[in-house]
Amino acid sequence: MTQVLLICGAGASSGFMANAIRKASKKRELEMSVQARSESQLSEYLNEIDILLIGPHLKYMEDEIKERVKEYQIKVSVIPQSIYGSLDGNKACDHIINLLDSGE
Repeated sequence: MTQVLLICGAGASSGFMANAIRKASKKRELEMSVQARSESQLSEYLNEIDILLIGPHLKYMEDEIKERVKEYQIKVSVIPQSIYGSLDGNKACDHIINLLDSGE
């Protein structure tokens, strides 16, 4: 099962996005666990996750976050605003699948 952590400033808006991803992944029968947390809680989850999604409003922190997780086998990406703003769970699932398939 793919473990996904979605972070934002306080964890509130990411909760809505995580819920949309969970619903879409269930409909698509994808084995995926999605949690939403605040950026300040990231270090608590580094040993548990495969994918780290960053809310678009934290894009300015992307390099810093990648530096923090570089010792772990975690794929990191900022969620595009078009997906996050529309809470499009299907497109978010596609984004996650693309990350898993990428060689990065």
